[in-house]
Amino acid sequence: MTLQPLSKPDVQTGRPAPDRGYLRLAAQIHALVAQGEFAAGQRLPAERALAERFDVSRTSVREAIIALELQGVVEVRGGSGIYVCEAGPATNRLPAMPEPGAGPFELLRARCLIESEIAALAAATRSDADLDRIFEALTAMRDRMTDKAANAEADRRFHLGIAHSTGNSVLLATVTSMWDQAQGPIWEKIEQHFHTQALRQASQADHQRIFSALVARDAQGARQAMRDHLERVIGEFAQGWR
Repeated sequence: MTLQPLSKPDVQTGRPAPDRGYLRLAAQIHALVAQGEFAAGQRLPAERALAERFDVSRTSVREAIIALELQGVVEVRGGSGIYVCEAGPATNRLPAMPEPGAGPFELLRARCLIESEIAALAAATRSDADLDRIFEALTAMRDRMTDKAANAEADRRFHLGIAHSTGNSVLLATVTSMWDQAQGPIWEKIEQHFHTQALRQASQADHQRIFSALVARDAQGARQAMRDHLERVIGEFAQGWR
């Protein structure tokens, strides 16, 4: 079997795009399927076992499995596990992987680091007008709890509103870019598995704590509330398959 490159050259520089670890891992797992180590219909080892075998994090395994699920190589059965799909074109040749880009966990960890500090700064720099805009987004999130798309749009406005309130255009552009990267098939699939109304309700409480710290000009409180929020989201996305 000939393994094809996972990264396409960048259209501007001509250099290979960054080699994302989860895509490389997906190719390694697929190779085992193609070689017959894991037969059609067989349940794959648990994420922990795969992480130990390939010496990677469990979140890297999670992203790799989702990439393979998108290509029809494996099937995730809630409450049961991950199974190799019946033999077909996708299971006996290397599937076309999603476009290289930051994986969900890589991006969420970056947001946790950067947005926590932005929230701390915003607690000192925000104006009353900024608070009004942030509160509008917070209210919209609450009112659109059952509408996933509308809730997500209000969530975006909430976080961008905090970045805007720092008065720093570079920070605003950074947060905007991170949110713009949170899309595509990998994101859609992981949210399909784990983004529930219960998650949105918990996030609403998190956002209320962040907002209260901004109102109080409590920089440390805002930093911690934002960090707690994003670490909880990471934890939700990393939990066992339902």
